[in-house]
Amino acid sequence: MVQFLFHILITLALAYPVFADTEKSDFREVRPGYVYQFPRDFASHDDFRIEWWYYTGNLQEKDSQREFGYQLTFFRVALDPEGKIANPSRWTARQVYFSHLTISDLENEKFYFFERINRKGLGLAGADSEKFEVWNEDWTLKGVGETQLLKAYLEDTGLELRLEPVKPMVVHGKDGISRKGKSEGNASHYYSFTRMATEGVLKVRGRSFEVQGTSWMDREFSSNQLNPGLEGWDWFSLKLNNGTELMLYQLRKKGGGVDAFSSGTYIDEAGRAEHLKLTEFKVTPTQSWTSETTGIVYPAGWTIELPDRKISLTIQPDMEDQELSQLRSINASYWEGSVSTTGTAAGANIQGKGYVELVGYGKPMVEK
Repeated sequence: MVQFLFHILITLALAYPVFADTEKSDFREVRPGYVYQFPRDFASHDDFRIEWWYYTGNLQEKDSQREFGYQLTFFRVALDPEGKIANPSRWTARQVYFSHLTISDLENEKFYFFERINRKGLGLAGADSEKFEVWNEDWTLKGVGETQLLKAYLEDTGLELRLEPVKPMVVHGKDGISRKGKSEGNASHYYSFTRMATEGVLKVRGRSFEVQGTSWMDREFSSNQLNPGLEGWDWFSLKLNNGTELMLYQLRKKGGGVDAFSSGTYIDEAGRAEHLKLTEFKVTPTQSWTSETTGIVYPAGWTIELPDRKISLTIQPDMEDQELSQLRSINASYWEGSVSTTGTAAGANIQGKGYVELVGYGKPMVEK
């Protein structure tokens, strides 16, 4: 998803060309050996160029077990390092915050998506530098002890959820960094809560549902740029009923093939994380879906094989149309949706729920 945000950064630099010549060296770069400190690392990292707080979840109404999916993500993109401009105006677009909210009503096969974009200087959006608090107007994320509170409504649709970690936090990659390319610093600091007990209220077209289920939280921050020649990104997060989780991402190259720096993480029942190299897993698309809105063709089914761990999975979208189309905040469309999986692990049948993100199918993330 770092690559996705650099696509966004390019879009914002075009919108605010005075900042387009900002040098990469003006921002802090990701380096091995980073030691996470909490609650500090829940808060903003303004010395890095990009970061986000990302949530997806698979929920059921308490009474009927009616199923829903959701995504709520807060992004921060810096167009200029803090302190570079003396006495900046409140209108100076040094940092831009944008947020995406989606709700998948799986029973009715209805997908709702909303976005917000604001600059930091006016106080409409921001993130605290010391405590776990992020906002974009009245969409909010707040940490209270181990609890994480999400709230986002637009008119008659939205959510208000309470999340509690069921398993320990997981750091992805090696030596505190998740590599995204061969260049020095071409990486991110990336951690997750892979299974969070979730309860609260979803509101869909004015109707409220008391819900419960599980969520996945991703936190990532970085400064470096895309490798040339990358086309897009496929990201998988799966919560399996044997108590394990799986995160995989594939960086797709223009002209076909998968970049060697694609990787993943396997999390066992006790919460221990094991780094996965590209050679340790295989993702194969099995079906496709064409958006009636954008004409973009997305994969719509996959198999995943982890031979060394004797894991074999089949993944299907819970509904096909979960596309965030023609977003003004990023000048692009992408697919992010609720999925179900079945398969085997060491010969035992397993199943699970999760989310998949598909970026770059409409146009490459780097226009060169």
